Amino acid sequence: MSANDRSSGPGWMDAALLMAVLIWGTNFSIVKFALAEMTPMSYNALRFGGASVLTLLFARIVERNIRIDRRDWGYFLLLSLIGNLLYEILYINGLALSRAGDSSLILSTAPIWVAILGTLTRQEHLRPVNWAGITLSFAGLYILLSSSGKGLIEQRGTTLGGLLVLASAMCWAFYTLLLRRMVQRYSTLVTTAWVMTITTPVLVLAAVPDLLKQNWQAISSRSWLGLAYSTVMAIAVGYTIWSTGVKRVGSARTAVYSYLTPLVSVTFAWITLGEVMRPLQGLGAGAILLGVVLGRYRPAR
Repeated sequence: MSANDRSSGPGWMDAALLMAVLIWGTNFSIVKFALAEMTPMSYNALRFGGASVLTLLFARIVERNIRIDRRDWGYFLLLSLIGNLLYEILYINGLALSRAGDSSLILSTAPIWVAILGTLTRQEHLRPVNWAGITLSFAGLYILLSSSGKGLIEQRGTTLGGLLVLASAMCWAFYTLLLRRMVQRYSTLVTTAWVMTITTPVLVLAAVPDLLKQNWQAISSRSWLGLAYSTVMAIAVGYTIWSTGVKRVGSARTAVYSYLTPLVSVTFAWITLGEVMRPLQGLGAGAILLGVVLGRYRPAR
């Protein structure tokens, strides 16, 4: 455990997780804007390549010793494949096909998947109210994914985008549960740096076709600024805060902060992108949020 991990108290951790919520909530619209001028995989390759270098350098400066035990490399590879490679490919392509606000709402179901996976692995015990919340969230997802009111072809694209984001939420839940084992053994900064760095070359290789066909002259300065924000804040800073939260307060409590992200993202998407929810979509959104809260509800003892 690093000195930074030991010195951060509960109040500091809550403030940091709220900052991560603000960063990730605004990031949906920022990424959506940039994807109008950049291909999804090109954007991913640039932001993850930059973020992994920054985080690894920062970890080297702060921690000095960033060595990982040979026996843990396989586990780090698993974390990287689930929390970086699969998650990022599914998320960025899903967001490109769907609305920023909808994507955030769908991604907010990650705590539900944490609860279900925790139950399957006997790390958690779900009560009837939790199962009711999970059912309500699934109903909300169905309403949200099937009520865009667009033409058939565009509707299918939007639905596919939503399903890709949903799959990325499942990956994030797996990652959150698996992460705690390594952040108990290494500092959160070292863990985050290596998890990001291991799969970055694979992400870049997967993006080579998009990087070659990308029209670099067509990218505006606002999109480059958005890429910088997403690289430094949403990934380098956000991932480190999330890992620290998992280490200090546990995966379940950290996942609860996901409840607030869609509120920020929907509001920011309305202000910046003009995204407005139709009544039926609003009903689905409300069902998702209420379901997630009930799904993670734990009565006071």
